[in-house]
Amino acid sequence: MKVLVVGGGGREHAVIRALSRSPSEPELFCAPGNAGIAEDAEIVRVGAEDVDGLVDAAREAGIDLVIVGPEGPLVAGLVDAL
Repeated sequence: MKVLVVGGGGREHAVIRALSRSPSEPELFCAPGNAGIAEDAEIVRVGAEDVDGLVDAAREAGIDLVIVGPEGPLVAGLVDAL
């Protein structure tokens, strides 16, 4: 399973860390992420509020699940676009 976590703060870092311990061993991606997250997930160089860029990145990577951390992308309509 491929999982994209949107955001780059502490909440998203905690989600990535928890997912990295999963016995199902998901392939993890994070946009935009941060240096600490990069230890556990592939960083996707797309801003958290770039709805079109995130949709394109998810499609290109074959993402199965997207977890959106910050409110900004939610308000911008990311979930509806996905």
